[in-house]
Amino acid sequence: MNADRNVPARNASLGAVNAVFIARSIRLSLRNAEALIMAIMLPVMLMLLFTYVFGGAIDPGGDYVDYVVPGIILLCAGFGSASTAVDVAHDMTNGIIDRFRTMPIRSLSVITGHVAASLARNLLATGVVIGVAFLVGFRSSAGFLEWLGAIGLIALFILALTWLFAAIGLIAGSPSAASGYGFILLFLPYLSSAFVPTETMPRWLQGVANHQPITPVIETIRGLLTGTPIGDSAWLAAVWCLGILLVAIVWSIAAFRRKAGKR
Repeated sequence: MNADRNVPARNASLGAVNAVFIARSIRLSLRNAEALIMAIMLPVMLMLLFTYVFGGAIDPGGDYVDYVVPGIILLCAGFGSASTAVDVAHDMTNGIIDRFRTMPIRSLSVITGHVAASLARNLLATGVVIGVAFLVGFRSSAGFLEWLGAIGLIALFILALTWLFAAIGLIAGSPSAASGYGFILLFLPYLSSAFVPTETMPRWLQGVANHQPITPVIETIRGLLTGTPIGDSAWLAAVWCLGILLVAIVWSIAAFRRKAGKR
């Protein structure tokens, strides 16, 4: 009996720890079904609003739904990822991180769990939004490879945005503060080509719309799904997403070590 007490605790493998925290975050998501429903319903309502209320004025030909769907997809990703900031801030302020630090595990895995669960949750929500888009008249000329490329870019965008929201949750002083900080990022799609071509905007606003990360991602997805010209948007979208992902991960690690201590 005494010999057993002297045996040092073995550290769990990183894969096993991450799997446990991913499962934990998924269970928390399932318990907070209202947040998942709102992350789906709000983009769907915006799509219906722009298609049936504003669509006739913007494009009398009736093809506006094909134009607006890529922007709505990214709106869905943004609203779904924003909840990650709140979840991370909640864990950082309720004392549970201190409990994890007493265990033979890497406590940073709790953040990885939130990110992985958010990615899965938002890909599911994106699938629902795309399904609704087809019901309201969206038609795609994309083949298998184009759809695969679009889904891959959407997943990369969601991953980058989720890590960014995780970093925001780590630096926020409370879940409500994290929600407020994250809400600012949700305005970016409205200052892009999501709903109208940037050429129709005032000249001073075109510079903002054309040189922010959302526009090349939208133009690439739009080109892949509907056959519009992509131009330089594909590599710009990849560079923006990978750059944001790298900065967000480094920021998250630094913020976590500062607030929770290195383990």
